[in-house]
Amino acid sequence: MMLERAQALADEIIRIRRDIHAHPELGFQEHRTAALVADTLHEIGGITVKTGVAKTGVIGELGDGDGPVIAIRADMDALPIQEENQVAYASTNPGVMHACGHDAHTAMLLGAAHLLRERFAAEHLRGRVRFLFQPSEESWDDEVKSGGLRMVEEGALEGVDAVIALHVDSTLPVGQVTIRGGWTSAAVDDFKGYIRGTGGHGAYPHLGTDPVFMLSHVLNALFGIRSRLINPMEPAILSVGTVRGGHASNVIPSEIFVQGTLRSFSEEVRQKLAYEVERAFAVAEAFGGSAEVTITRGYPAGWNDERVAEWMSNVAGDFLGPDAIDRSRTGMGAEDFAYMTRQAPGAMLMLGAAIDDGIVRGHHTPIFDIDERALPIGTAILAETALRFLRGEVKL
Repeated sequence: MMLERAQALADEIIRIRRDIHAHPELGFQEHRTAALVADTLHEIGGITVKTGVAKTGVIGELGDGDGPVIAIRADMDALPIQEENQVAYASTNPGVMHACGHDAHTAMLLGAAHLLRERFAAEHLRGRVRFLFQPSEESWDDEVKSGGLRMVEEGALEGVDAVIALHVDSTLPVGQVTIRGGWTSAAVDDFKGYIRGTGGHGAYPHLGTDPVFMLSHVLNALFGIRSRLINPMEPAILSVGTVRGGHASNVIPSEIFVQGTLRSFSEEVRQKLAYEVERAFAVAEAFGGSAEVTITRGYPAGWNDERVAEWMSNVAGDFLGPDAIDRSRTGMGAEDFAYMTRQAPGAMLMLGAAIDDGIVRGHHTPIFDIDERALPIGTAILAETALRFLRGEVKL
């Protein structure tokens, strides 16, 4: 029944998704999106709406009184990418694009709010559903706080017994989902370092100290961390994304800038990576130079509660069939939903949304897009998962 009701709402869910897609907004700038969300929740009716949460977030609450409380989260922010898709709903904001599906997440959660409002009226359910429309998942502010962390700090998860979310996957076919208990996303830390020497004339390198030469040894040390200093049974990644320095072919620069990312699951490995990065930069001193490095701790690793993951999996299986559920996949991407699952048992499901035309529309690329047939499926999974919890059909 829930999937059929979601299919009946499909046109409206798609309309909302396309509206948001055409008007993308970066993290903590989602003013138009937040207004659309708040207006839609008011139109649905019976939902208490609070705006300005975590700067530009919105919280809606359905139900009152005693009973279980479940939160459902959707992120709203876009990315600084110029869209290349030639579609009617392409971004109208130059240099900004919904390239990770947050427009779809927001639209599906609004659809789920509509469906759950219907069920509350029909069944007189006890308990509450809290709809969390989160800003800024893709980035953090000057205080190194993302929208998810700020929502937690402002009490969005207080009194919540369980929290769920989903994320579209542009590489997974429509009608398939991925969900498993345990680690689901990696902790992410960034490092920024400077390698310094005296620089000098390219024809007389022996008269100075060369940070480019030092860089080659620092990079070797960095890339050796994973293969030689971390237990090979522990997931870990170190990637360098930026190397910058110098302006002329015959001038040895005095400074090189290096920037990269660290990914891990366990706290022990996370700390080990940071420690070894600092040691790797210190190699510059052996060649007469100096180095400094700053490591910024980002999102924690994401963890799906086994029980919540199982019940979301059962809902998806009831709609799509048992063969549609993949319980094996995980990844080293980062997700600030991890802050929320540290406050209450929770799980995130990956929703198949690939367009079946042979083109890979990867996340965070200018051609990212989804098959909108996935939207009512995701909407139904969110609503039915919450409904079964409120009915007492699942226990934590």
